[in-house]
Amino acid sequence: GVPGRLTAVDPYGDTLMNEQEAAAAVLEIGALKQQCGDEGQLAALDDLARMLRKCAATPSSYLWFGGD
Repeated sequence: GVPGRLTAVDPYGDTLMNEQEAAAAVLEIGALKQQCGDEGQLAALDDLARMLRKCAATPSSYLWFGGD
């Protein structure tokens, strides 16, 4: 039950997002950045936002998160 696309990313298994899901997930980055105090975390969120935007802008693309 937690809302959002990023909460669906499985840290232990693989997760695949299509361009529509990536477009929804990129909207969640701003709220997450407000919860970060560490520069490394902020940089990681910036990288994630960049990848999500690229996926969202590319028809028929996917972003694959490889779990542990």
